[in-house]
Amino acid sequence: MRICYFDAFAGISGDMTVGALADSGADQRLLAETLNSLVTGAKVRFERTRRAGLAATKFVVEIADGRPQRVRHLPEILELIDRASLPEPVKRDASAIFRRLGEVEAAVHDIPLEQVHFHEVGAIDSIIDIVGAALGLHLLQIDAVYCSPVNVGRGTVHTEHGVLPVPAPATARLLENRPIYSQGPEFELTTPTGAAIVSTLARAFGPLPAVTLRAVGYGAGDQEFPGFPNVLRVLVGELSMAKEATEVAVIEANIDDASPQLLAHAVDQLLSSGALDASLTPLVMKKGRPGVLLRVITRVEDSEQLAERVLQETTSLGVRIYRAERRVRPRETVEVDTPYGKARVKVASDGSFAPEYEDCRRLAIASGVPLKQILTEVSCRYWNSRKPVSSDDQR
Repeated sequence: MRICYFDAFAGISGDMTVGALADSGADQRLLAETLNSLVTGAKVRFERTRRAGLAATKFVVEIADGRPQRVRHLPEILELIDRASLPEPVKRDASAIFRRLGEVEAAVHDIPLEQVHFHEVGAIDSIIDIVGAALGLHLLQIDAVYCSPVNVGRGTVHTEHGVLPVPAPATARLLENRPIYSQGPEFELTTPTGAAIVSTLARAFGPLPAVTLRAVGYGAGDQEFPGFPNVLRVLVGELSMAKEATEVAVIEANIDDASPQLLAHAVDQLLSSGALDASLTPLVMKKGRPGVLLRVITRVEDSEQLAERVLQETTSLGVRIYRAERRVRPRETVEVDTPYGKARVKVASDGSFAPEYEDCRRLAIASGVPLKQILTEVSCRYWNSRKPVSSDDQR
């Protein structure tokens, strides 16, 4: 799986995103030709520059003859993208970003979605920024996007609605439930366009996953800040193992005052709420009291929700949350037919396999056949259904 990691230590904007993707290897000529044909009267180019001594690529959008950037509405923008000669994945991602922007603008200003006018994000340069970001990721053949915690900047920003605090209301709403912080110059480092791109496309926010690094790129922001490199860094590479996230969150609680029935129910609820795993381990706690350690493994982005679920479903008054890495073999799921019904089998990349327990349990209950017999039957059926290895394959 090929990923792109946005390292937003100096924030993120639309032009920084396109510049960083171009700097990391996206075809600049093809990007420019495609984006120049998107909207009449606009021309784009890439320039080499420096920010605090760090070499970077600046993405520049020029509007012909200084023509004004008129107000545009969401349906018009979506139609423009749909009519353009763009690959379908690019149309899909660019449209999704604009839809998210529209929903957030409607919520921030408490107006119906159809009345939202894109005074900033609907301008020609921002349309090009968003389509350029989607196209750059496509040209780099990115399968998944990840992002660091986002530096939003600090101070105030001048907008059509007056002077607003940083992060601007739309930016703050776009980054809800994502990790943000404020550091560096008194400036709006993350724009609504940049926030929309990462909040729509990023699979997870946090430290860089374990990758085999293939390329690094830097996209320059407009401003030069002494001693502060105003750039967005992107890192492109392949995840070290399976398509699943290699970083997880672990939630733990020591519990000594809950009944076994309550704890068993809590584990079931956590698993049904999206936990990757949940377990109970016996403990001897303070004053010699017997207790249990409840441990939940989850995706990083689900950790807050599941921590709250632990507090709701158990008698614990607090939890511990920390990050961990995991390694999993790539695997697929295949389905086999048995005399008792269909069951799935998990097959790892090295050929090892295991019947899906819940499927086998369901068949055992429905048929009245012992579970151990169902497990054996499913294993045998899968083994016999495997593609024979030819003599050419053996050589």
